[in-house]
Amino acid sequence: MPNEQLTPQDVHTVPPGWQVLPQKPLPHPTYFPAGLAMGVSFIFWGLITTWAVWLVGIILFIAALAGWITEIRHEYKSH
Repeated sequence: MPNEQLTPQDVHTVPPGWQVLPQKPLPHPTYFPAGLAMGVSFIFWGLITTWAVWLVGIILFIAALAGWITEIRHEYKSH
């Protein structure tokens, strides 16, 4: 396919069975989901090892969840 430049007409055509996506902005990337997953991992790891690892997991889980919720709330307010 040597010439793959889209013409203005091609931009607005949609293949049969498909639909055009709404013009919603995507959320910004963040590290909070990874922190939440690490917190859950530490919680379960702490259940089989020691209470100190469990406590770090609880703290990490709460901090990541609070940060993620706060970021989502501020993002919705800005739109």
